[in-house]
Amino acid sequence: MRRRVVITGMGVITPLGHSPAELFASVVAGRTAVAPIAHFDARTFPTTFASQVSGFDLAKYLPDAAKFRNCGVNTKYALAAAKQALADAGLLEIKGDRSRMGVYLGSGEGQENFEALTTSIAKATPAGERTANYHAAAALLFVRLNGPQEAEAEMYAPSGYLADTFGLDGPFASCQTACAASSQAIGEAGEMIRTGEADVMLAGGSHSMITPTGITGFNRLTALSQRNDSPATASRPFDLTRDGFVIGEGAGLVVLEELEHAKARGATIIAELTGYGSTADAFRMTDPHPEGKGAIRCMANALADAGLNAADIGYINAHGTSTQANDAAETAAIKAVFGAHAYKVPVSSSKSMLGHLIAAAGVAELVISVMAIQKGVIPPTINLETPDPACDLDYVPHQAREVRFRHALSNSFGFGGQNIALVASAFKG
Repeated sequence: MRRRVVITGMGVITPLGHSPAELFASVVAGRTAVAPIAHFDARTFPTTFASQVSGFDLAKYLPDAAKFRNCGVNTKYALAAAKQALADAGLLEIKGDRSRMGVYLGSGEGQENFEALTTSIAKATPAGERTANYHAAAALLFVRLNGPQEAEAEMYAPSGYLADTFGLDGPFASCQTACAASSQAIGEAGEMIRTGEADVMLAGGSHSMITPTGITGFNRLTALSQRNDSPATASRPFDLTRDGFVIGEGAGLVVLEELEHAKARGATIIAELTGYGSTADAFRMTDPHPEGKGAIRCMANALADAGLNAADIGYINAHGTSTQANDAAETAAIKAVFGAHAYKVPVSSSKSMLGHLIAAAGVAELVISVMAIQKGVIPPTINLETPDPACDLDYVPHQAREVRFRHALSNSFGFGGQNIALVASAFKG
């Protein structure tokens, strides 16, 4: 018999709350965190709004927060979310051997010194020319850039800080599979526990791309909404008038634990991670397969892994990005996997309120799914005003819904064609 994997702790730092309880209360109430960008002056950008974390102070979570002053916000968010999750699991104060407790984080690029980069290149560009003298630019950057801060741009940095800060010296990994990263980290961490490589894994993701480079890149891909006159209604998954996603930021970590290990120490079991599916579209870097072929296999694999039929799923937390291509493809994939049950199972998109947290999106949405199982309440999809004939499922429009169910499916589909599906279930001993 394979080892069972349970969730014994959860923590988040998001634009809609700095704890799982705050986040879930916000999404159930249909609140939005989308507002004009405050992190930098975005007035000249095609998109001028985002979903941003506010009121965050790492010192509220760690007494030695000053030692992380050179870190990017992605690391700081991860540290705070990890502290919550480990405290929730009752694992902060455990002394002795922690060699079977590991870290698996989905992450993206860290902080950038945009001003130093752009001004150095501008200063090294001769008058009247369009190409910089790159030797001169490099010399300026050598003086202007801070070495320790530049090291924080590495994608693996947050993972290392988590392991070091909390003494987790078991299996260690990070993955950079874009919008699917934190879900993949959770799925792979669960596999490590199943196969006996670890007993406890801290898994999830952290990311912030609300920077001039991040916004520019997604604008160039025409992926972001440009509804600048109404930011609060810009994220509208499955709506006919959707025009792109809203970028967000944050972090989420869950403590995954082998069932018998959790029971032996008297841990409170929040839910069970019963299913994991992973596939690639192998189609196009920036678009899903229009028929959802990768997503179909991914969801089907997750259900099979959980030993469930489609009719057993009581809620689907959709990837639901609010882009034309994703929402139509995901809807088609759900229909293919769920058949007639597709029209009976509630489907909602947390991104309609939370925005897209990129590498942290999947873990935040899994936390929401787990709490929906616990509370018997399914969060809504807000801003769904104009039905799209291609998106004709029950997306729980506008208002949360009380429904008791045991199993939730959470989808994460990333740029590059990565597809991850997780099944969370109410724990049954």
